[in-house]
Amino acid sequence: MIADLARRAAPSGRGRLLDLACGTGQLAFPLRDWFTDVWAVDTEPGMTEVVRAKADAVGAAHIRAVTARAEDLDAEPGGFELIVIGNALHRLNRALVAQRACTWLKPGGCLALCWSTSPWGGPRDWQQALDRVLRSWQNTLGASGRIPPGWDRARQHDPDHEVLSRAGFDVAGRHEFSVEYHWTIPELADHIRSTSFLPPSVLAEHASGFDADLIAELGRHTANGRLTETVDFAYELARGSAPA
Repeated sequence: MIADLARRAAPSGRGRLLDLACGTGQLAFPLRDWFTDVWAVDTEPGMTEVVRAKADAVGAAHIRAVTARAEDLDAEPGGFELIVIGNALHRLNRALVAQRACTWLKPGGCLALCWSTSPWGGPRDWQQALDRVLRSWQNTLGASGRIPPGWDRARQHDPDHEVLSRAGFDVAGRHEFSVEYHWTIPELADHIRSTSFLPPSVLAEHASGFDADLIAELGRHTANGRLTETVDFAYELARGSAPA
């Protein structure tokens, strides 16, 4: 998906990328080589701390972690060649963020809404066990309300592509991919920490207990230390105003 997105967005190699609601940088890091400057923005300080640590670890000095709400981000007009939002637009003020994003793009720049299925949402035994573990910990930590009931209702009545179109984007199409993916339990633990419902700030001093619970519940399902699923990826591409 990343290679396909880069091909269609066609960054110059000298521009700037904006990853909004970046989590732990799942989009910023694989896209970083196409840009000389990367902004990874998230409202959770725990997320941007992880991004900074990962950037230091891989020598990606051009990745800048910014702690800010997408709605309040201070960014110059025309400053970005590509803006990506992964599994997160539904948590933002969609209309406002779309309007602001349209001004942040260079003429002809692109915005990509990226999605993937979640490992706890599938039919396999280990996925159902993972879902039970997550629900248990959300209840224990009082984090169930971080996913409001009916969160997707607004998107069903007013789809994302219509929100983008009203903001001035030319919606260029949706592109879908499926791959077989093999998780380790530590990778799953890191992935869960990138979510809005059990980030590091919520797990806090309970993080080691959560990890131990994951190992106990999922370890019996591993094969050669791996948990296998089919992951569906998709992105919806929209283009800003073309150069005059």
